[in-house]
Amino acid sequence: MDTPKPFPILRLPFLAIEEVFKTLDPFEIINFSIISKRTKAVAMQMTFYLRYSMGLFINETLDIMFCGTEDMVSWFYAMTSDIEMDGKIEEDESDGCIIRRVYKYSKDPVEEWKLLFKHVREIFKKQTIDVLRITMDSFLGQNVSIIDYLKANVKSVELCYLFQTNYMNNHLCIYNSQWFGFERLLEIDSESVVLKRNLISDEQWNVFFKKWIAMETHSNLEYLELDYRNIEQFRALVLHDIPHEVVDLGLKRVLKIIHDETKEISGGIDIRRIDGKTATFFVHYTGFSMSVH
Repeated sequence: MDTPKPFPILRLPFLAIEEVFKTLDPFEIINFSIISKRTKAVAMQMTFYLRYSMGLFINETLDIMFCGTEDMVSWFYAMTSDIEMDGKIEEDESDGCIIRRVYKYSKDPVEEWKLLFKHVREIFKKQTIDVLRITMDSFLGQNVSIIDYLKANVKSVELCYLFQTNYMNNHLCIYNSQWFGFERLLEIDSESVVLKRNLISDEQWNVFFKKWIAMETHSNLEYLELDYRNIEQFRALVLHDIPHEVVDLGLKRVLKIIHDETKEISGGIDIRRIDGKTATFFVHYTGFSMSVH
């Protein structure tokens, strides 16, 4: 049997090339675009990429995630320092959604991830990202570099999740005298933030809320969710010297929560910001949340 000849995709008319591209998944589009300057230029001419949402996941590996709006498939391009994982492809299914992950080995995964993200952002024409998930102590020593890179290359984030695995790393992860971490993430203009576990001490929260809520309004943050605090304890420790109002439980209001959803809230604690907006704290599942309205 004769060996199949390569398909001359670059010799096709543009409309035909575009139809071929519509059959490719994000992995195939990325691999095609890095072959040469010409293939990159062709890939950048495509106009249908808006059907993909994009996320960045920074955990054991550094992932760039793509999710199609017309199907139930998520693709993860994972940068890893484990050479045995190079080229490995995994596929799982969860709640009817198929998750595909391909691994690429690098001696310096952080720097190569930055280069890959820059390339992908150009190809898929993304100035914003939909989801940012960071385990803050996964890359100790490089997390400042990662956050600074995101500040310089990401215009906004729709939803940001912050995690921490080791409480002993608390002082290195979110907040210190250089304003590393949460403050910088807010400067990326994330609209929603979810904090998991005890990321910040009561003293740090006190400083943060006095700076952000009472004095500054540079962020577009509309929703904040915390899963580890008692709201009355938070009020006593953090809000004790910030003007606020405890709203009667009989007063019900519809407030924006995560993913632009709304929820009827009874009572809560209101803080009036200097820009005229109100930040309302209320009990939400296992912790409490803040909605800006």
